[in-house]
Amino acid sequence: MVIVALSMYFFSMGQMVRRPVAANYISIGAYSTIHSDIFSFTANQATLARFKNISAGVYGERRFMLNELSLYKVVFAIPAKSGNFGLNTGYYGFAAYNETQAALAYARSLGSKIDIGVQFSYNGIKAARYGNAYAISMEAGIIMHLTDKLNAGIHINNPAGGKYNKGENEKLPFVYTAGLGYDASETFFVSAEVQKEEDQPVNVNAGLQYKFLPRLLARAGVATATSAAWFGIGIGIQSFRLDVTAGYHPQLGITPGLLLVFNFQATAENEKKNQ
Repeated sequence: MVIVALSMYFFSMGQMVRRPVAANYISIGAYSTIHSDIFSFTANQATLARFKNISAGVYGERRFMLNELSLYKVVFAIPAKSGNFGLNTGYYGFAAYNETQAALAYARSLGSKIDIGVQFSYNGIKAARYGNAYAISMEAGIIMHLTDKLNAGIHINNPAGGKYNKGENEKLPFVYTAGLGYDASETFFVSAEVQKEEDQPVNVNAGLQYKFLPRLLARAGVATATSAAWFGIGIGIQSFRLDVTAGYHPQLGITPGLLLVFNFQATAENEKKNQ
Protein backbone atom coordinates (compact mmCIF):
# COMPACT_ATOMS: atom_id res chain seq x y z
CA MET A 1 0.00 0.00 0.00
CA VAL A 2 2.88 2.37 0.74
CA ILE A 3 4.29 1.82 -2.76
CA VAL A 4 0.90 2.44 -4.33
CA ALA A 5 0.38 5.62 -2.32
CA LEU A 6 3.81 6.99 -3.23
CA SER A 7 3.26 6.25 -6.89
CA MET A 8 0.07 8.33 -6.67
CA TYR A 9 2.17 11.37 -5.77
CA PHE A 10 3.03 12.19 -9.37
CA PHE A 11 -0.52 11.59 -10.54
CA SER A 12 -1.98 13.65 -7.69
CA MET A 13 0.19 16.68 -8.39
CA GLY A 14 -2.54 17.80 -10.80
CA GLN A 15 -5.33 17.19 -8.31
CA MET A 16 -6.89 19.07 -5.41
CA VAL A 17 -7.44 17.46 -2.04
CA ARG A 18 -9.66 14.45 -2.57
CA ARG A 19 -13.40 14.82 -2.80
CA PRO A 20 -15.26 12.32 -0.62
CA VAL A 21 -16.50 9.24 -2.47
CA ALA A 22 -19.96 10.32 -1.35
CA ALA A 23 -19.09 13.95 -2.18
CA ASN A 24 -22.60 14.81 -3.30
CA TYR A 25 -23.97 13.42 -0.02
CA ILE A 26 -22.29 16.03 2.16
CA SER A 27 -22.96 18.89 -0.26
CA ILE A 28 -26.39 17.99 -1.65
CA GLY A 29 -28.06 20.97 0.05
CA ALA A 30 -26.03 23.56 -1.85
CA TYR A 31 -28.97 24.37 -4.15
CA SER A 32 -31.67 24.40 -1.48
CA THR A 33 -32.98 27.16 0.77
CA ILE A 34 -34.64 24.68 3.15
CA HIS A 35 -32.43 21.58 3.32
CA SER A 36 -28.91 23.05 3.35
CA ASP A 37 -26.45 22.49 6.21
CA ILE A 38 -22.89 23.46 7.17
CA PHE A 39 -21.32 21.21 4.51
CA SER A 40 -23.33 22.71 1.65
CA PHE A 41 -20.85 25.56 1.12
CA THR A 42 -18.09 23.06 0.26
CA ALA A 43 -19.85 22.63 -3.11
CA ASN A 44 -20.81 26.24 -3.70
CA GLN A 45 -19.58 28.98 -1.37
CA ALA A 46 -22.60 31.19 -2.17
CA THR A 47 -24.70 28.91 0.06
CA LEU A 48 -22.79 30.31 3.02
CA ALA A 49 -24.60 33.64 2.59
CA ARG A 50 -27.87 32.23 3.99
CA PHE A 51 -26.44 30.81 7.22
CA LYS A 52 -27.90 32.47 10.32
CA ASN A 53 -26.10 30.56 13.09
CA ILE A 54 -22.55 29.60 14.02
CA SER A 55 -22.18 26.00 12.86
CA ALA A 56 -19.54 23.31 12.67
CA GLY A 57 -19.22 19.92 10.99
CA VAL A 58 -16.93 16.91 10.89
CA TYR A 59 -16.86 14.20 8.23
CA GLY A 60 -14.70 11.10 7.90
CA GLU A 61 -14.64 8.17 5.51
CA ARG A 62 -12.52 5.06 5.03
CA ARG A 63 -12.17 4.92 1.27
CA PHE A 64 -12.75 1.40 -0.07
CA MET A 65 -12.23 0.08 3.50
CA LEU A 66 -8.50 1.00 3.49
CA ASN A 67 -7.00 2.96 6.39
CA GLU A 68 -4.34 4.45 4.11
CA LEU A 69 -7.04 6.07 1.97
CA SER A 70 -8.99 7.70 4.79
CA LEU A 71 -10.34 11.20 4.31
CA TYR A 72 -11.39 13.75 6.96
CA LYS A 73 -13.05 17.16 6.66
CA VAL A 74 -13.74 19.82 9.30
CA VAL A 75 -15.81 22.92 8.48
CA PHE A 76 -16.99 26.03 10.35
CA ALA A 77 -19.40 28.84 9.50
CA ILE A 78 -19.58 32.22 11.26
CA PRO A 79 -22.28 34.76 10.30
CA ALA A 80 -21.39 38.46 10.36
CA LYS A 81 -23.13 41.74 9.50
CA SER A 82 -20.89 42.34 6.49
CA GLY A 83 -21.28 38.78 5.16
CA ASN A 84 -20.63 35.24 6.36
CA PHE A 85 -17.29 33.48 6.77
CA GLY A 86 -16.44 29.80 6.49
CA LEU A 87 -13.43 27.60 7.19
CA ASN A 88 -12.99 24.40 5.17
CA THR A 89 -10.18 21.94 5.99
CA GLY A 90 -9.37 18.48 4.67
CA TYR A 91 -6.87 15.65 5.14
CA TYR A 92 -6.44 12.57 2.95
CA GLY A 93 -3.96 9.70 3.19
CA PHE A 94 -1.58 8.49 5.91
CA ALA A 95 1.90 9.25 7.30
CA ALA A 96 3.88 8.25 4.18
CA TYR A 97 1.61 10.09 1.74
CA ASN A 98 -1.05 12.68 2.43
CA GLU A 99 -2.88 15.63 0.93
CA THR A 100 -4.15 18.59 2.96
CA GLN A 101 -6.28 21.63 2.36
CA ALA A 102 -7.06 24.71 4.43
CA ALA A 103 -9.49 27.23 2.96
CA LEU A 104 -11.20 30.47 3.95
CA ALA A 105 -14.55 31.30 2.37
CA TYR A 106 -16.71 34.44 2.31
CA ALA A 107 -20.26 34.94 1.04
CA ARG A 108 -23.03 37.50 1.07
CA SER A 109 -26.48 38.08 -0.41
CA LEU A 110 -27.09 40.60 -3.18
CA GLY A 111 -30.75 41.14 -2.49
CA SER A 112 -33.30 38.35 -2.10
CA LYS A 113 -32.59 36.57 -5.38
CA ILE A 114 -28.80 36.26 -5.68
CA ASP A 115 -26.05 35.02 -3.35
CA ILE A 116 -22.33 35.06 -4.14
CA GLY A 117 -19.32 33.45 -2.49
CA VAL A 118 -15.56 33.03 -2.87
CA GLN A 119 -12.91 30.80 -1.31
CA PHE A 120 -9.11 30.82 -1.19
CA SER A 121 -7.35 27.54 -0.45
CA TYR A 122 -3.91 26.24 0.48
CA ASN A 123 -3.37 22.77 -1.03
CA GLY A 124 -0.46 20.66 0.16
CA ILE A 125 1.01 17.27 -0.74
CA LYS A 126 3.53 15.35 1.37
CA ALA A 127 5.25 12.14 0.25
CA ALA A 128 7.95 10.33 2.18
CA ARG A 129 11.39 10.79 0.54
CA TYR A 130 9.86 12.94 -2.20
CA GLY A 131 9.34 16.12 -0.18
CA ASN A 132 6.43 18.53 -0.03
CA ALA A 133 4.57 20.58 -2.59
CA TYR A 134 1.89 23.22 -2.26
CA ALA A 135 -0.38 25.39 -4.38
CA ILE A 136 -2.83 28.24 -3.80
CA SER A 137 -6.22 28.02 -5.50
CA MET A 138 -9.38 30.08 -5.70
CA GLU A 139 -12.99 29.15 -6.29
CA ALA A 140 -16.22 31.12 -6.51
CA GLY A 141 -19.92 30.51 -6.85
CA ILE A 142 -23.25 32.17 -7.41
CA ILE A 143 -26.72 30.92 -6.51
CA MET A 144 -29.91 32.33 -8.02
CA HIS A 145 -33.23 31.85 -6.25
CA LEU A 146 -35.46 31.59 -9.30
CA THR A 147 -38.61 30.90 -7.27
CA ASP A 148 -39.43 30.01 -3.68
CA LYS A 149 -38.72 26.37 -4.52
CA LEU A 150 -36.31 26.40 -7.46
CA ASN A 151 -32.64 27.39 -7.12
CA ALA A 152 -29.83 27.35 -9.67
CA GLY A 153 -26.12 27.98 -9.37
CA ILE A 154 -22.74 28.08 -11.08
CA HIS A 155 -19.41 27.28 -9.44
CA ILE A 156 -15.86 27.58 -10.78
CA ASN A 157 -12.76 26.13 -9.15
CA ASN A 158 -9.21 27.23 -9.89
CA PRO A 159 -9.82 29.34 -13.02
CA ALA A 160 -6.27 30.76 -12.79
CA GLY A 161 -4.61 27.32 -12.90
CA GLY A 162 -2.37 27.59 -9.84
CA LYS A 163 0.83 25.51 -9.92
CA TYR A 164 2.48 23.44 -7.19
CA ASN A 165 5.52 25.33 -5.91
CA LYS A 166 7.32 27.96 -7.91
CA GLY A 167 8.54 26.67 -11.25
CA GLU A 168 6.62 23.36 -11.14
CA ASN A 169 4.92 22.28 -14.36
CA GLU A 170 2.04 20.48 -12.62
CA LYS A 171 -0.99 22.62 -11.88
CA LEU A 172 -4.38 22.29 -10.27
CA PRO A 173 -7.17 21.52 -12.75
CA PHE A 174 -9.90 23.96 -13.73
CA VAL A 175 -13.34 22.67 -12.69
CA TYR A 176 -16.71 24.24 -13.39
CA THR A 177 -20.13 23.13 -12.23
CA ALA A 178 -23.73 24.08 -12.94
CA GLY A 179 -26.38 22.91 -10.48
CA LEU A 180 -30.13 22.97 -9.98
CA GLY A 181 -32.18 22.19 -6.87
CA TYR A 182 -35.91 21.91 -6.24
CA ASP A 183 -37.45 22.16 -2.74
CA ALA A 184 -40.58 20.14 -3.42
CA SER A 185 -41.69 20.48 0.21
CA GLU A 186 -40.43 20.79 3.77
CA THR A 187 -39.65 17.07 3.66
CA PHE A 188 -38.44 16.41 0.09
CA PHE A 189 -35.65 17.88 -2.00
CA VAL A 190 -33.99 16.85 -5.27
CA SER A 191 -30.93 18.26 -7.03
CA ALA A 192 -28.57 17.64 -9.93
CA GLU A 193 -25.32 19.19 -11.10
CA VAL A 194 -23.20 18.90 -14.23
CA GLN A 195 -19.48 18.99 -13.48
CA LYS A 196 -16.58 19.28 -15.93
CA GLU A 197 -13.00 18.92 -14.76
CA GLU A 198 -10.11 19.79 -17.06
CA ASP A 199 -9.03 16.75 -19.13
CA GLN A 200 -11.76 14.57 -17.55
CA PRO A 201 -15.16 13.41 -18.86
CA VAL A 202 -18.34 15.24 -17.87
CA ASN A 203 -19.80 14.05 -14.58
CA VAL A 204 -23.42 14.34 -13.45
CA ASN A 205 -24.19 14.21 -9.73
CA ALA A 206 -27.84 13.64 -8.90
CA GLY A 207 -29.36 13.14 -5.48
CA LEU A 208 -32.43 13.47 -3.30
CA GLN A 209 -33.26 13.93 0.36
CA TYR A 210 -36.39 12.90 2.23
CA LYS A 211 -37.31 13.59 5.85
CA PHE A 212 -39.37 10.80 7.32
CA LEU A 213 -39.63 12.78 10.56
CA PRO A 214 -38.37 16.25 11.57
CA ARG A 215 -35.21 14.60 13.01
CA LEU A 216 -34.83 11.64 10.65
CA LEU A 217 -33.69 11.99 7.04
CA ALA A 218 -32.36 9.84 4.22
CA ARG A 219 -30.25 10.80 1.21
CA ALA A 220 -29.33 8.87 -1.93
CA GLY A 221 -27.67 9.64 -5.24
CA VAL A 222 -25.32 8.70 -8.07
CA ALA A 223 -22.25 10.07 -9.90
CA THR A 224 -22.20 9.11 -13.58
CA ALA A 225 -18.45 9.54 -14.26
CA THR A 226 -17.53 6.66 -11.95
CA SER A 227 -20.91 4.88 -11.85
CA ALA A 228 -20.69 5.31 -8.07
CA ALA A 229 -23.74 5.42 -5.81
CA TRP A 230 -24.16 6.73 -2.28
CA PHE A 231 -26.70 6.52 0.51
CA GLY A 232 -27.03 7.73 4.08
CA ILE A 233 -29.32 8.23 7.04
CA GLY A 234 -29.20 11.18 9.44
CA ILE A 235 -30.61 11.45 12.96
CA GLY A 236 -31.03 14.76 14.79
CA ILE A 237 -30.53 15.00 18.55
CA GLN A 238 -31.16 18.52 19.89
CA SER A 239 -28.51 20.70 18.20
CA PHE A 240 -26.60 17.74 16.73
CA ARG A 241 -27.15 15.64 13.63
CA LEU A 242 -25.32 12.37 13.06
CA ASP A 243 -25.27 10.76 9.61
CA VAL A 244 -24.08 7.29 8.65
CA THR A 245 -23.08 7.15 4.98
CA ALA A 246 -21.94 4.57 2.44
CA GLY A 247 -20.53 5.04 -1.04
CA TYR A 248 -20.26 2.19 -3.54
CA HIS A 249 -17.91 1.90 -6.53
CA PRO A 250 -18.58 -1.05 -8.90
CA GLN A 251 -14.90 -2.09 -9.06
CA LEU A 252 -13.40 -0.80 -5.80
CA GLY A 253 -16.18 -1.55 -3.34
CA ILE A 254 -17.71 0.17 -0.32
CA THR A 255 -16.67 3.38 1.44
CA PRO A 256 -18.27 3.86 4.89
CA GLY A 257 -18.44 7.31 6.46
CA LEU A 258 -19.70 9.32 9.42
CA LEU A 259 -20.87 12.94 9.43
CA LEU A 260 -21.62 15.19 12.41
CA VAL A 261 -23.07 18.70 12.27
CA PHE A 262 -23.52 21.03 15.23
CA ASN A 263 -25.57 24.22 15.52
CA PHE A 264 -24.31 26.52 18.29
CA GLN A 265 -27.27 28.89 18.15
CA ALA A 266 -29.70 26.04 18.68
CA THR A 267 -27.82 25.14 21.86
CA ALA A 268 -28.06 28.70 23.18
CA GLU A 269 -31.78 28.84 22.46
CA ASN A 270 -32.37 25.54 24.24
CA GLU A 271 -30.49 26.78 27.32
CA LYS A 272 -32.66 29.94 27.47
CA LYS A 273 -35.81 27.84 27.31
CA ASN A 274 -34.61 25.70 30.22
CA GLN A 275 -33.85 28.69 32.44
